[in-house]
Amino acid sequence: MSTASALRTDAAATAGRLVPPAELEGVMLAMGKRARAAARSLALAAPEAKTQALKAAAAAIRAASGEILAANAIDVAKAKAEGMTGSFLDRLTLTPARVEAMAEGVEQVAELADPIGLVTERWTRPNGLIIERVRTPLGVIGVIYESRPNVTADAAALCLRAGNAVILRGGSDSLNSSGAIHRAFVAGLAAAGLPEDAVQFVNVPDRAAVGHMLAGLGNTVDVIVPRGGKSLVARVQSDARVPVFAHLDGINHVYVDKAADLDMAKTVVLNAKMRRTGVCGAAETVLIDRAVAGTHLKPLVEMLIDAGCEIRGDAEVQAVDARVKPALPEDWDTEYLDAIIAAKVVDGVGDAIAHIEAHGSHHTDSIVTEDAAAADRFLAEVDSAIVLHNASTQFADGGEFGFGAEIGIATGRMHARGPVGAEQLTSFKYRIHGSGQTRP
Repeated sequence: MSTASALRTDAAATAGRLVPPAELEGVMLAMGKRARAAARSLALAAPEAKTQALKAAAAAIRAASGEILAANAIDVAKAKAEGMTGSFLDRLTLTPARVEAMAEGVEQVAELADPIGLVTERWTRPNGLIIERVRTPLGVIGVIYESRPNVTADAAALCLRAGNAVILRGGSDSLNSSGAIHRAFVAGLAAAGLPEDAVQFVNVPDRAAVGHMLAGLGNTVDVIVPRGGKSLVARVQSDARVPVFAHLDGINHVYVDKAADLDMAKTVVLNAKMRRTGVCGAAETVLIDRAVAGTHLKPLVEMLIDAGCEIRGDAEVQAVDARVKPALPEDWDTEYLDAIIAAKVVDGVGDAIAHIEAHGSHHTDSIVTEDAAAADRFLAEVDSAIVLHNASTQFADGGEFGFGAEIGIATGRMHARGPVGAEQLTSFKYRIHGSGQTRP
């Protein structure tokens, strides 16, 4: 059997094997060609067929839970042996509950309205031409991700719902876990009679595989979505020859306004920082209005420290608790992805907005206030993909938006912004209906 055939039909047989560079290029180009052919088939698939495939994939993931957890145990043991700790292990580790959540996420995507073929606008010109704008698939999507094996199911489900083929390249640290999830998902495709090549997985650790994907696999890849650390995303944005949906940093803020209810502020700030510190929606800076520093600052600081969070604050924040460490200039520009937060006292909503504009990453920012005017100003002026009022930044998640899942968060301004769900993985075309019109 050729290496290309092995990669296509037996992920377990080649997982972890280094493929010679010349051979790998051929393997990757072949994957692109098969994905392009599958994409043409998916673009014409009935919504019911895609729904059936997604439900079958969810069932297959549940049925393969033991296999998936066993594969994940291998990945986790390897990561621990290599000294990985904290947020990395949290992202990598699967539990029965997390496998069930994956299956439920695929089912939620199955229940979404199919976006393909939807007429989003329709109008008639003076000459009688009827013009329609209709949603179409993007084509072939390359997803490059690290350590989070659940991305395998999320990305596959969303791409399928939107009629796209997808090539998945997970990190070498989660190769076994992602491969097991992929095999289960493809079983669902097969059960529904859809092409198995619609969801392919690069099951070798060669870093060169990423380079081939960024080059477009012979013009077969239409868009790349990176999901991982800053170094991965920076490389993708720098080297990709195809469009990219991505965010580089999640430097997210919670601003506690002078009209904030203290109990609400404590609840929101604690959840935004500490629910899961390693996710891109975690708050990395808390800003407190000077007008309520006397009543709100000390309780917020003590709450965070008591919860195990290190605080790096300005002079006013340090003054309320000796355990606060001095904030260095780089702390305002750091995505910690850990139980660390920067804290600063600001002069009202305008100063908070200015700080976020200077140091934020246009990802997710929140205001806590009972003042509608302050909230409206914050929501209007903070130029982030997601802006919240009286809610935790950890709602930066496609599932929480009702998208079923997400393939990532985009902070750019072209095409997709915020959680990238099935609808954001579509393009459009114009259909024009005439009755013999010609142009003079």
